[in-house]
Amino acid sequence: MKLKLNIDDMTDDFFEDTRLLGIVAPVKDYQLVLQLNNRLRFAFRNNSDLEIQLTKRQRKYFFGIYEYREPGNALQHFLYNNQFDGEYLLPEFKHLDFLWLQKGDTVADEKLMHLMNSVRAVPGVQLVMELTQDKIKNKAHLIF
Repeated sequence: MKLKLNIDDMTDDFFEDTRLLGIVAPVKDYQLVLQLNNRLRFAFRNNSDLEIQLTKRQRKYFFGIYEYREPGNALQHFLYNNQFDGEYLLPEFKHLDFLWLQKGDTVADEKLMHLMNSVRAVPGVQLVMELTQDKIKNKAHLIF
């Protein structure tokens, strides 16, 4: 008997009740995280256990992920680097520097808009936009 891993089901489960933002901010990840933590009172921490590794053309690329769990509810925030050494985690969004995934609890539109406006006010941030799941071709790259 052969067991086949169904990536589509896994991807659907992972992305259930998620919201994803794309951020253009040509700064180092630690600089953005410091600003977000200070200005928005978040507590993002680098989680090396979640780091995503892709292999392309016999080279390995590492995409760091910062994590923050909201106290008092199930909502988790994950800030992904979209670029590493000339490669992209989501090549369909090469213009984006960071991806911000919210998962684990429903995020109301008002809360998302407030977050987007707060992030836009952070120095170095040039653009914040919501990415709808139907526009993401390489969803599996975001699964850790």
